[in-house]
Amino acid sequence: MSSGQKEPPSPSATSLSQPKSFNDTALCRWSTLAAIKILKRIRPRAGCVLMLTSRVCVKYGSRVHLSEASTMRFISQHTSIPVPKVICAFTHSGRTYIVMERIQGDMIANGWLRRSEESKAKLLSQLAGLVQQMRDIRPPEGTRIASVDDGSIYDCRLPGPSLRFGPYDTVQDFHRYLRRGMEFDSRVDLDVQELIKWHEKSWPLVLTHGDLSSLNILARGDEIVGIIDWETAGWYPSYWEYTSANQVHLFWSFWADEIDKFLQPMPEELAMERIRQIRFGEFN
Repeated sequence: MSSGQKEPPSPSATSLSQPKSFNDTALCRWSTLAAIKILKRIRPRAGCVLMLTSRVCVKYGSRVHLSEASTMRFISQHTSIPVPKVICAFTHSGRTYIVMERIQGDMIANGWLRRSEESKAKLLSQLAGLVQQMRDIRPPEGTRIASVDDGSIYDCRLPGPSLRFGPYDTVQDFHRYLRRGMEFDSRVDLDVQELIKWHEKSWPLVLTHGDLSSLNILARGDEIVGIIDWETAGWYPSYWEYTSANQVHLFWSFWADEIDKFLQPMPEELAMERIRQIRFGEFN
């Protein structure tokens, strides 16, 4: 770090707590539930996100979690990464509702192949800078593999009895979960032995989005105006962003050629993660 640079921020441990509702007033609850009831059949919907107006949307469902709202608020407080502004977040009858700003922009997946090389380079350079802002946040003392509020984490691409898992006190505990509890055994295949040895290494924990696909990055022209879908975010080993980003759907395979331009390439880590996917439950 040069002498002219400010020291990266470090959120205080006291700022991290279990996920809580935000702006959970009777008026916010009533207006949100009423709007959904009235508009869900006539307004556009993308997955679990309902567009209420041109400026406001709501993400809701049994799999939506308050930690996503906590993450977006945390990101907005500690970086200049453009994320949806959270208006309110609450749970009701077993479902979580996150009302937030609707960012005006297009997924960069749309029209990417028609962009000039100069346009692509501008966007990828911006994206690299935004990722670096996340990396510059020093985890508080005692941080473990968890959501930003020290709760469970989520990844629908991982096999297991629940889509939510953790938190984990150590990287090794997390890795043990990923390989379904298997410990080292000289009788298992050599690639599995190699994986388990690799899993015993140490990595720094970094703030991670966990799904930097071309569908979750919004742009207007040559400017990134939003990064969305923070449901998979949390404190993870430093390689997790890269290996997760490389889980590219065949329909969006062009994105695989761009990842090394905004994330630090980690070929060894990617090779090991692919062994884990094959042996212990491949990503879908």
